[in-house]
Amino acid sequence: MRIIIDAMGGDNAPAEIVKGAVEAIREFGVSVTLVGKETEVLSCLKNEGAEDLSEKISVVNATEVVSMEDDPTTVLRAKKDSSMAVALKLLKDGEGDACISAGSTGALLTGATLIVKRVSGIRRAALAPVLPNGGRGVMLIDCGANVDCTPEYLLQFAFMGSFYSKKILGCQNPRIGLLNVGTEETKGGDLQIEAFKELKAAGDAGHINFIGNVEAKDVLLNTVDVVVTDGFSGNIMLKTIEGTGKFIMNNLKDIFTANRRSMLAALAMKKRLGEFKKKIDPSEVGGTSLLGISKPVIKAHGSSDSRALKNAVLQAINCVNTDVSSEIVKNIQLMTISKAE
Repeated sequence: MRIIIDAMGGDNAPAEIVKGAVEAIREFGVSVTLVGKETEVLSCLKNEGAEDLSEKISVVNATEVVSMEDDPTTVLRAKKDSSMAVALKLLKDGEGDACISAGSTGALLTGATLIVKRVSGIRRAALAPVLPNGGRGVMLIDCGANVDCTPEYLLQFAFMGSFYSKKILGCQNPRIGLLNVGTEETKGGDLQIEAFKELKAAGDAGHINFIGNVEAKDVLLNTVDVVVTDGFSGNIMLKTIEGTGKFIMNNLKDIFTANRRSMLAALAMKKRLGEFKKKIDPSEVGGTSLLGISKPVIKAHGSSDSRALKNAVLQAINCVNTDVSSEIVKNIQLMTISKAE
């Protein structure tokens, strides 16, 4: 298996990206293609002492870099020799099995859609992070790729999330919930009300396990496995959870370093505190799948360090091995609405 990595994407590129790739090769035995400015990438590989991995590593030169300031809708046309564009082109041409980038989310989504292409029949690709919930994790779909959605988009998100949860997370009968301001069927705006009808119909037909509306306060309490929402609401929820996690950890640090007694308490609880920190650390997941794209594309966090990149590689490996896209293709006829625009 070969994973294509945008070596220039993200705040810590290329050093941490290359380091994470080397760690992934050593731990998982995967082959990697690093795409970026060749001189810089080779220098990083030398710093990592990767000479013994020459059979597992290839470097493809790309002279340009997509920055966070670039217009995500046009940058890959303007920068056709960017590391991101070249990496996606390699994936399209079958030069690898999956692609990872920690670069601009908007540019990666646009590039994956235009270069690698969506699964035929899927209206929009979706960002689908997995959040901690005390169990296998809960998928949030969409978390920012599609600000404006139709009921059909949400129906397709539900199916794609269900397939991913089964194949990647090992959930046999994923509970699908629609994010809303209340649990009653009549809650929400026109989008939520109409989407509820479509999801309920799919649930009644036995295609998905739709449990109804869910409120944000219940998402992390292991009451649901896949939360379906538009990208605007999903992104707000995701950023709120991330901020809350940082707030909790910062306050715990202040509490346990306040005095000698609290420091002793911290030592006694060091293992449990470490376990809790690991649960809410996005680096442990590594990245977010772009569901609906015909081949696996993983968006790693923009601030990814080597550990996050290594875990993104593991996620890519799992996506390739489980082939979620084929499940989407087989069931596409169940995921359309006849009156859709």
